[in-house]
Amino acid sequence: MGAYYLRLALRALRNSPVLTALMVLALAVGIGASMTMLTVLHVLSGDPLPGRSAHLYYPQVDPLPLARNGDGDSRPPSLLTYIDAENLLHQGKAARAAVMYQGADVVQPPAGSVLHPIAVTSRLTGRDFFSMFEVPFRYGAPWSAADDAGAAHVAVISQSLDHKLFGGADSVGRMLNYGGHSFRIVGVLAHWRPVPRFYDLNSSRYGEVEDVFIPFNTARALNIGVNGTTNCFGQTTGNLDTSPCGYIQMWVQLDSAHAAAAYKRFLVDYSAQQHAAGRFQRKPNVRLDDLMQWLATNHVVPEDVRMQAWLALGFLLVCVVNTVGLLLAKFLRRSGEIGVRRALGASRRAIFAQLLIEAGMIGAAGALLGLLLTWLGLWLVRQQPSSYASLAHLQPAMLVATLLLALLASLVAGLLPAWRACLIAPALQLKSS
Repeated sequence: MGAYYLRLALRALRNSPVLTALMVLALAVGIGASMTMLTVLHVLSGDPLPGRSAHLYYPQVDPLPLARNGDGDSRPPSLLTYIDAENLLHQGKAARAAVMYQGADVVQPPAGSVLHPIAVTSRLTGRDFFSMFEVPFRYGAPWSAADDAGAAHVAVISQSLDHKLFGGADSVGRMLNYGGHSFRIVGVLAHWRPVPRFYDLNSSRYGEVEDVFIPFNTARALNIGVNGTTNCFGQTTGNLDTSPCGYIQMWVQLDSAHAAAAYKRFLVDYSAQQHAAGRFQRKPNVRLDDLMQWLATNHVVPEDVRMQAWLALGFLLVCVVNTVGLLLAKFLRRSGEIGVRRALGASRRAIFAQLLIEAGMIGAAGALLGLLLTWLGLWLVRQQPSSYASLAHLQPAMLVATLLLALLASLVAGLLPAWRACLIAPALQLKSS
């Protein structure tokens, strides 16, 4: 019976090619627009570390003076001072912890190379950065805990920089000249680009990761400068480490809800101690967001992307409504044919199923054309100057969603016309014919 309905639907579509083309085009345009923006929204709002994000937390304490933003009701600053970062890190209350900031300088090419000096960004952090965030390595491994403690001149470089300097060969053990200082390369990253770049939302949120990674203590010993946000809230001394200036991000790994609650109590106790010592003017004002909460707090997904996604869905609704009107006109125009079939014994259920199959075939054609329009739309998004533009690619999950959405839209559009067509009284149609 299903094959018979398919043949009937196909013949009905061929009998009115212009109307069929209009319905397919309407659905395809709506599907293409909505899936383009939903794909962009899906890419930007995804979990950058599935399976681990619930165990990674961003601690915040409030060292601001009372004169700034009231007392206690405001959110603590997102950046830690050097003193607070060191104090929290060395208490060892978390399973893993890493403090970090971004630097920028020039890498000199190896001796004898024809390359020019390369401007790169760097991440100055601890070795736990790599294990906490499951950073993949192509060659070598992170530096050791002894390298962290001893401020060793070691570095991890990106796959991209390794390719530029050494042609992609295993460069572990070779020397890297960064900012006029020599570092022994201990590891080369494999491709790694978390989306968004969650660990530092103050710089490019959707950009590439840094090319050079150096131990935090080494960076402070060499006085490697900050290439990012610095928030000073008092009299500075010319030295960031002794000035009331926040410039350090910190992440901790807490493997259970109990550990997270204990760490938050630790932050409160630490703030109370600093308040009692006169260093913090405010009463304890702390936050401990997990990774996804941190992304939501910082509104990582641009509002214009959300707005465009809603507008695209609204446009799809308009297309579906137009398709409903076209299907209604098409089905009612075939009242005579439907009346004859009813008179010959076809049930309303059979007529309804046949018409829905016809609507489904329109949806399938609309899905294929909509898929092409989605690819075109994503290509247009990638031509935009936005930082996230290069990430706009159709993913397998969204490909399936496109096809399902098109089929669902066509079936929804066909429900009312098919139901109205089933109500046709065969006696009246035969009499009028």
